[in-house]
Amino acid sequence: AMRSRAEVDATLQTAKLNPAELLPVAHCLSFAPQTGTGECCLLQLEPGLCAELEEGRSLVIRGEKDEQAVLCSKDKTYAMKIADTSNMLLFIPGCKTPEQLNADQASCDIIHSQIAGFSNNYWELRRCRPKLKKLRKLLMEDPYEGPDSQKDKSLTFSKYTTEDLLSLIQASEEEILHQLQVIDACKIEGYWRILEFDYEMKLLNHVTQLIDSESWSLSKVPLCTCLEELGSLEPKEMIEHILLSYGRKYIDDGEVYFEMHEDKICRAIAQMLLQNAVKFNLSEFQEVWQQSVPEGMTTRLDQLKGLALVDKSSRPETIFLLKVEDLPESNQERFNSLFSIWEKWTEVDITPYIQDLCAEKQTVGALLTKYARSSMQNGVKVYNSRRPIS
Repeated sequence: AMRSRAEVDATLQTAKLNPAELLPVAHCLSFAPQTGTGECCLLQLEPGLCAELEEGRSLVIRGEKDEQAVLCSKDKTYAMKIADTSNMLLFIPGCKTPEQLNADQASCDIIHSQIAGFSNNYWELRRCRPKLKKLRKLLMEDPYEGPDSQKDKSLTFSKYTTEDLLSLIQASEEEILHQLQVIDACKIEGYWRILEFDYEMKLLNHVTQLIDSESWSLSKVPLCTCLEELGSLEPKEMIEHILLSYGRKYIDDGEVYFEMHEDKICRAIAQMLLQNAVKFNLSEFQEVWQQSVPEGMTTRLDQLKGLALVDKSSRPETIFLLKVEDLPESNQERFNSLFSIWEKWTEVDITPYIQDLCAEKQTVGALLTKYARSSMQNGVKVYNSRRPIS
């Protein structure tokens, strides 16, 4: 039965509340016959995300069955967690808030509302790092070995379009497209591909030999001549792709030129030398490396951050390949794998291998405090695991 004003006033009196201190309007709530938790889910949004929806843009939930769901806007990724609340949340269609009632002086004195549903929890969003490791893994299933590759002629290799990657990778569209640039992926016949390393080195070698034979400056390599000279050896789009991967494109006097990235070229050649050896005597490696890079380039060990490690404890000192992209994506697993390689690390050595784990505004120091224990060894601060490594 619907309450009358007299019943409302009697209830206020029993509760020892002074009607003069309250708004004159009373909401009388009743549960609808079919009230339940229903099909409703509550999602808490920060103002920026709310504005995106209000402007008509969409938010997408991404993840396969065995992955924890993330929510993505156009350029950010959020982890989704269920937050329980001790106050029951009621869904009341057409419910008026005190501000709306105040503004609406003519509103009647009792509003009868039906509760359509209720909830004891809501989804809470937390900004998180996009999960991009899988992107490289998918593209590495079938790296591109060049136009003559027999594998590409068969129809069985894994092909991924932008749409495929958006449905498989837990990251926003902008983060995925940026990462494709970072890993030097290229689009071949509508599919994203990564060049197989030996083929990439073959292309790079063609370009550096041409630069050498033409005595060009490394900061001014003309695209047009490269395509004319090398177009008979490899597809022109591959020549341009390698120039884009290892150089910066610019236009001078209407002509397209590339300024080659010395550090990136030196790094790739070091990887080529190191990947066939388990360990390499450091001084021998440095000698061979300097001889292997194009004329006019200087090799430096700091070009190898996140690619190779120098073992200063061995006699003589050695260097070995350790690529940051081969390490696990989750924080604890990353530290476990690093501490299983070396028991103790200096901050300088470990930084390139954990830098990418830092969340927004988080420092390497904060990560080390959380996952490692520090001590002094011969006057140098070193870090080891907080837990035993099996």
